[in-house]
Amino acid sequence: MKSTFYTEDHEAFRESVREFLRREVEPHYETWEAEHLIPREVWLRAGTHGMIGLAVPEEFGGGGEADYRYRFIFAEEVARTAVTSFGVGIGLQEDILIPYMLDLANDEQKKRWLPGMADGRIIGAIAMTEPGTGSDLQGIRTAAVRDGDEWVLNGAKTFITSGIHADLVIVVAKTDPEAGSRGFSLFVVETGDPGFSRGRKLEKIGLSSQDTAELFFTDVRLGEDRLLGKLGGGMRYLMERLPRERLSIAVAGVAASEAALRWTLEYVHDRTAFGQKIGDFQNTRFVLAEIETETDVTRAYVEKAVLALNDGELTAVEASKAKWWASELQVRATSRCLQLFGGFGYMLEYPIARAFRDSRIQTIYGGTTEIMKEIIGREQAARYATK
Repeated sequence: MKSTFYTEDHEAFRESVREFLRREVEPHYETWEAEHLIPREVWLRAGTHGMIGLAVPEEFGGGGEADYRYRFIFAEEVARTAVTSFGVGIGLQEDILIPYMLDLANDEQKKRWLPGMADGRIIGAIAMTEPGTGSDLQGIRTAAVRDGDEWVLNGAKTFITSGIHADLVIVVAKTDPEAGSRGFSLFVVETGDPGFSRGRKLEKIGLSSQDTAELFFTDVRLGEDRLLGKLGGGMRYLMERLPRERLSIAVAGVAASEAALRWTLEYVHDRTAFGQKIGDFQNTRFVLAEIETETDVTRAYVEKAVLALNDGELTAVEASKAKWWASELQVRATSRCLQLFGGFGYMLEYPIARAFRDSRIQTIYGGTTEIMKEIIGREQAARYATK
């Protein structure tokens, strides 16, 4: 079936992404993985070549293009070249940080931060997770207490993507212990703010060159100009924007599954064993037929969800379905494909090995598979609560 999902403009963008990755990322990626850090300079080059700031209005130096299909293409090209650590950092900026700024920042805050975020000078992070709090955001203990015209922020966050490089961090903090879900607010902390410090650069199973860190806030004093959105709106803001984040993970899952399938098909129809191509064994054909079918069906749902996001109609339940299914498919597909590579699949010089290693986090961050099923199940129960 011929896809009508992309237009000629989308495919032209694909060529730009492919050329950028070929010149600026692929030749250096193994070094970055070994050093466990991607240099800041590549962010500047990404900004120069229009790889970030796509949805930022032109008045703030961005591309002025909110169509999420362009982000889908970027994810496909990142998966094709197995440079996932780079893609995750850019994805955080594009799919989480910039949307928060576009939706919640006032005019002065937009002028202050958006141009730098669009051209790569400012790298952002969002600090939700705490050492004792994962998916249960209501358990956040980081707190901001008003002191005259300022807020005093104290607490610790962990597993923070781009935490080492971040120039600004959106921090979720409790501002009213008695207000329940309305007692949380968002603050912007900048590098150089007294009392803000970074802990360890965390070592992970995968995504080796993507920096993940612990962050600490000790009596960080913030003016009202650092409050993002309205006081007490933090939890609502998080819930409203989680569907986009979860869809971005689903998009990456589909792209990674398709890339793994492509590499494996090429491998099994080139390599021989017991006098015939590996791809001619029935088990190989059945495995790859299953993966291709599952991936095609999943893509159809995720494409539908992307168009719903473009139209402002994507629901939390639809995003949860896309996220858990596509991420679980990614883990399953990369594992089964690696098996068909045999011992070569365990070697990091083969992209399938990196893809397998990097896939495991997908079912965890952005909300675990179990949390996604709970969201779906609650909505199902609500439909029948009054019957």
